[in-house]
Amino acid sequence: MTVTFYKYQGTGNDFIMIDNRIGEFPKADKKLISFLCDRRFGIGADGLILLEEDNSLDFKMVYYNSDGNPGSMCGNGGRCIVAFAQFLGIVDKNAEFNAADGLHRATIDDGIISLHMQNVPEIMAKPNCLFLNTGSPHHVQMVSNLDTYNVVEEGAKLRYGIYGEGGSNINFVEQTSDNDFSVRTYERGVENETLSCGTGVTAVALGMHYWGKTNSEKLNILTKGGDLSIRFNKDSEGYTNIRLDGPAKQVFKGTIEI
Repeated sequence: MTVTFYKYQGTGNDFIMIDNRIGEFPKADKKLISFLCDRRFGIGADGLILLEEDNSLDFKMVYYNSDGNPGSMCGNGGRCIVAFAQFLGIVDKNAEFNAADGLHRATIDDGIISLHMQNVPEIMAKPNCLFLNTGSPHHVQMVSNLDTYNVVEEGAKLRYGIYGEGGSNINFVEQTSDNDFSVRTYERGVENETLSCGTGVTAVALGMHYWGKTNSEKLNILTKGGDLSIRFNKDSEGYTNIRLDGPAKQVFKGTIEI
């Protein structure tokens, strides 16, 4: 069969987008999804996202890692699917959709997608690092000389050595000013460094506030793929009203035989 696909990227985190509202895509085929995400033999992407019908909301987001396995929440992918839904005429300036971790709301303003993330009631402090779930599990660790840090080697060690087969995403962070932080992320499922990770950026922002590295509830996070902004509130329930703000752009459209 011939599949029409769209390629989207959010600060360099790239995704294959497929309109699967009629349900024809063979989403149980892990080998096919892995092939489509392969950068040499397929289309190439950090993940594949299906836009599907939802009974009560605007649409449903179904996310797969580039290894073909179903993934947890993807923040940059969430912003990209909102842009895709607007392109398809499903939404205008506001969207409500279901993802792996539940309901998300988003607004669109001049190409910037503001995505509401799930609340984070607790952060676990480990020796020299933090662990929290922002829709996906994240390890947050501060390092020096981030630009030259061996993210792939050290990320793989932690991903498998500490968190086992289920794994965690691993974020290495360096503070650049009072409210600005740089991050590089090793993503499970991709098993490599990606240019940006939305749930990782969110985890870093909350982690830096939790650690007292900043008192601000609006932080700028620099990734290798560009800048993202995180806004949140800290109250007795933990971290709430969390919003991930940044661009999401369509790169190209194509067809492929599967």
